[in-house]
Amino acid sequence: MIGVVLAGGAGRRLGGPKAALVLDGRALLAYPLAALRGALGPGARLAVVAKQDTPLPVLQDGAERWIEPDEPRHPLCGLREALRRAGEQDLLVCPVDLPLLGAEELAALLAAACPQAPVAVASVDGRLQPLCGVWRQAAREVVERFPADGSLHELVGALGAQAIERPDPAPYLNVNRAEDLERAIAVLRAQPKVNE
Repeated sequence: MIGVVLAGGAGRRLGGPKAALVLDGRALLAYPLAALRGALGPGARLAVVAKQDTPLPVLQDGAERWIEPDEPRHPLCGLREALRRAGEQDLLVCPVDLPLLGAEELAALLAAACPQAPVAVASVDGRLQPLCGVWRQAAREVVERFPADGSLHELVGALGAQAIERPDPAPYLNVNRAEDLERAIAVLRAQPKVNE
């Protein structure tokens, strides 16, 4: 299992790419990388998938940078590249903009994922989180054929994804706007060991 952070988005609503954005003294990218490392263990392979021009902080702990195509600007692009680069290995995927998603939450998703399901993703209040979960190589052929601008919800539906209902929505706070950033900072300062 390879831990993968998807970080190729433009971050338009935050004024630029998210990965290097500083959140409570750390780059936003540091949070999902730490969570993946905690969930998969010290010897696990980690990768960050981003555009060639995406500014990233210095990658720690042996994490690799995988370059996705310049176009399209769509999370599916990073997912495709990750499945291609992983060879025979399956992926535990997390987007760069979920800083409150800790190792315990990712480990719970991994433990609940059915080995026969090509995709198993978190579901929060009945809403699927297609970029947060286990993507297996069995999904690759469908992912490769799927329209480049298609809906990720349609993709996971086409794959018959396993929905793993999560009882607490808090870890799934998505940092898209300045107010989301402030909310995440408040939570991190109140609970400083969320991702440790």
